[in-house]
Amino acid sequence: MKEIFIKTEFIKLGQLLKLIGKIDSGAEAKSFLLENKVLVNGERQDQRGKKIVDGFVIEIDNEKFLIKKNINNQ
Repeated sequence: MKEIFIKTEFIKLGQLLKLIGKIDSGAEAKSFLLENKVLVNGERQDQRGKKIVDGFVIEIDNEKFLIKKNINNQ
């Protein structure tokens, strides 16, 4: 499982997809979510605006990502 560090309290799912390199722009998020199985804490998710916070597990194409709040803001 790959750890993804965020500096804010949450990140929206569309922003996360861009951060991890699954899409190139936020405009692609909606179609990506419709065409791909994206699980947030084990539940299918298709809302690009879903707030993702510390401790959430995201699964895309059998790849898992653990979201962690970067408390040092590095």
